[in-house]
Amino acid sequence: MQFKQDGNTFIIYIEQDEYIMETLTQFCKSKDIVNAQISGIGAIKEIDLGAYDLENKIYIRQFFNNLWELTSFQGNVILKENEPFVHAHITVSDHDLNVKGGHLFESKVGAVGEFILRKIETDGKREFDHNIGLFCMKFNN
Repeated sequence: MQFKQDGNTFIIYIEQDEYIMETLTQFCKSKDIVNAQISGIGAIKEIDLGAYDLENKIYIRQFFNNLWELTSFQGNVILKENEPFVHAHITVSDHDLNVKGGHLFESKVGAVGEFILRKIETDGKREFDHNIGLFCMKFNN
């Protein structure tokens, strides 16, 4: 991984065969980033993707081994159980331009991974919501 910083903005290049979510999480821990917005593009593989089933309170997951274009990565960082937690949704396209999208659990960079992280100064955190079955955002107002 390589990065450059400009104020509260970081341009992050995750290299081939590095894990995306793990790398972004470790980056946030090393830079004391607890709230942020992340976007990205690239080409990824070994994609663990999901969609949340609210009625059953579980993720329906699918795994894609091949190389896919990462056409959009949108996410945030907020504290969950006192650790920076990266929550991201992605859209990917295969070589026939078929598109898939959903919650990203993890993936490896297949060719390139280009991300922009903007640090945000807030008091946000995630707390478990029993009605939804997930850790949801909570702010101290």
